[in-house]
Amino acid sequence: MHLDHSVARVPILAYLCENVRKSGNTPCRAFAGFILAWLAFILFWGILSPFPGLTPDGMAVLGIVVWASIMWVSEAMPAGITGISIPTMLLITKALPWTNGKPPMAVIFAGFTDHVIWLCLFAFMVAAVMQLIGLDRRIALGILSRFKASSVGRVIWGMFFVNIILGFLVPAANARAATLLPVVQGICNLLGDTPEERAAKKAIVIQSLVYGSMICGMFIMTAHLPNMILVGLFEKNGYPDLNFLNWMLLQFPYLGMFVLTNYWIRYHFKTAKVTISGGAATLEKGYRDLGPMSAPEKMLLGIFLFVGFMFITGKGSFIYELHRQPLGVIGLLGMMLLFAPGIMPCSWRAVQQKTIWGTFLLLGGAMTMTTAMTQAGVAQWLADHIHAWVVGMNWWQTLLAMMAGTHIIRLGMLSNVAAVAMLAPVVFAMAPKLGLHPVAFTLLVCDTDTFAYLLPTQITAAVIAHSTDTFSTADYAKAGWVSVLIAIAYGVCVMAPWYALLGIPVWNPAAPWPF
Repeated sequence: MHLDHSVARVPILAYLCENVRKSGNTPCRAFAGFILAWLAFILFWGILSPFPGLTPDGMAVLGIVVWASIMWVSEAMPAGITGISIPTMLLITKALPWTNGKPPMAVIFAGFTDHVIWLCLFAFMVAAVMQLIGLDRRIALGILSRFKASSVGRVIWGMFFVNIILGFLVPAANARAATLLPVVQGICNLLGDTPEERAAKKAIVIQSLVYGSMICGMFIMTAHLPNMILVGLFEKNGYPDLNFLNWMLLQFPYLGMFVLTNYWIRYHFKTAKVTISGGAATLEKGYRDLGPMSAPEKMLLGIFLFVGFMFITGKGSFIYELHRQPLGVIGLLGMMLLFAPGIMPCSWRAVQQKTIWGTFLLLGGAMTMTTAMTQAGVAQWLADHIHAWVVGMNWWQTLLAMMAGTHIIRLGMLSNVAAVAMLAPVVFAMAPKLGLHPVAFTLLVCDTDTFAYLLPTQITAAVIAHSTDTFSTADYAKAGWVSVLIAIAYGVCVMAPWYALLGIPVWNPAAPWPF
């Protein structure tokens, strides 16, 4: 109260605080994070002597990494603005060597010129058009009505398959969670208010909007933005040709994790005897009310199927190599088709409003940061220091230690993209020192980052799910700690052997690249 009165006496402070509140943040968190980020940056860039093993340029990049991390954790600035500011900070500090007085623009903006960023933009725009013409709702209701969702289990499994289908069309788990939110809320409204039914709502929302979105995203390259960061990192370090099919082959066993989390969530919330009165009939009516598929919906599906065909017949395809165009070029071709005159009944203004530009900027900035960390030696320096903690451990002990450490770090971060952008180059650089395969080790450690299920504030999809008011933070944490343990065990016991079967055992750094 005293602080509020003090602020009120200073008009400019009152003005700033009011605007922060209107933007959805809290003044203390926003201002503290903003000031702390800049103080940390100045400290690393202009005050501290270079740490042993780091050059002055490396110190500048480390300062930018710390600056971006604090900004992302505190949400002092929008995540996308922080992302696009990373190249700006690299220019200001001259952290990457200039040549003949000219900045290395190709490196500084590498994240925004990489082909995977344009593939993501195509996916963002497909998602925007899909929402505008209602195809997303048709897909969701169509699948759920086929499952005749009259029980909690049927609803959850129906939503799982909805997530898989939408994963091909809607990039980013948070976008899918937002798309499915009204459908899930409508199903929950069919339940009553008994303790058992309230528990069932918690199970449906958590498993469908959070766990389902994240687990399905692991399987489809463009359905989870950290996938794109990893693909870009691998390609730049001599591990190319990870196309859509190769990625699916690598990651599809993760779909089995849904079975385990589903069993645990339903057991934890005791949903076995809960039925949804009128659920199947309501869903079927909603689907019938949509009427036959419209011409724009058919056209959008046709464009997507064409682009999908181009994806699976590209460079390195084990079906048939029809062309050698990068994924990003195919995405740009898809955009040209999507916005040809008369193809879609949507105005550009409407598409712009539905396109998640902030995430696009965040992804580009995050990819630039991974490049800068590698080139300036920051990733290797951090890897050297983290190496001291796990030296002497065998491969599975190292994995467990790194996975546990990752979940501790993720307690304060909302953005999965930002977390993987900082973590991936460090883990990749650690692998040779530990005698581990860099791709398998990086995948196993960074993939567990996706399953940060301890607090709703760790994943944007969980924040969206929490907005339904069906579960508390305590409800989420009580279910989440076991789900995190399931994810860690699954990585060590299922995914590590699977990678070995494919030819990249985590314990053999010399294994030849199979793709």
